[in-house]
Amino acid sequence: MKFYSGFSLKDESCFFEAFLNDSDYTACGFSYGAIKAFEYVKNQLACGKRVDTLQLFSPAFFHNKSDSFKKLQLRAFSKNPTNYLNTFLTSCFFPHANIDVQRVDGNLEELEELLYYEWSISELKKMCNKGVKIEVYLGGKDKIIDAQSAREFFKEIATVVYIKDANHFLYI
Repeated sequence: MKFYSGFSLKDESCFFEAFLNDSDYTACGFSYGAIKAFEYVKNQLACGKRVDTLQLFSPAFFHNKSDSFKKLQLRAFSKNPTNYLNTFLTSCFFPHANIDVQRVDGNLEELEELLYYEWSISELKKMCNKGVKIEVYLGGKDKIIDAQSAREFFKEIATVVYIKDANHFLYI
């Protein structure tokens, strides 16, 4: 299994142990890491390599957010990355208290990539046609992404697990 971490995070896969498919042919990603897992699977398939499952945990999905929202996020990060990330983590764990997570230095380019990333339904369908099972896990109380919009987008091509009372970390 290959796991990709969320923006400015490291080794947070423990939050998803109940869902993880620990196969050599599975790629997983959380939030920003879901984008990286998706791109990894596209590249693997393009090289003729085997991938059975793509698991996306609270994938970074900002299709329905305005350009002004995205620019505000980038300005806030540029102004004070530490405060931005502390606020971000508080929102990730809402309504619960923050849990200690390992962090790495995120950068403006990564934040911009995740905010402006456009998921491709046609690429997701190609993966399905090549035998990749896509699983998407969403929390109904997620304060980072619009889980309902993500659910509508992914339901056509994936098994969507919607956990009504879960937050961004799928923590209840």
